[in-house]
Amino acid sequence: QVQLVESGGGLVQAGGSLRLSCAGPGRSISGYSMGWFRQAPGKEREFVAAISWNGLRTYYTNSVKGRFTIFRDNAKSTISLQMNSLKPEDTAVYYCARGSVRSDPSEYEYWGQGTQVTVSS
Repeated sequence: QVQLVESGGGLVQAGGSLRLSCAGPGRSISGYSMGWFRQAPGKEREFVAAISWNGLRTYYTNSVKGRFTIFRDNAKSTISLQMNSLKPEDTAVYYCARGSVRSDPSEYEYWGQGTQVTVSS
């Protein structure tokens, strides 16, 4: 079982920024494609961004393009999500996951516990 741990969530005003990080033990992240998802209350889990194992390919859902950036540090076995120009509709629990660059959650085999992001208007 791979333990992924997210950090960096919090409360921020609209227009502000947050950086989320996801860490895993050993080489549990290095060499794997990784993604970020989010889930707001009463809604389904939604794809946010993904990055290929070598960091050369990144993917974003349309609503975050130009505002969010996903990147990774394989030496530290971490991925991060830089979130700028945050909007109240970005409020959700954010999860990192291992296994794919696709938007279908079923293609990811391991998930973190999530970190809450709340954007106030």
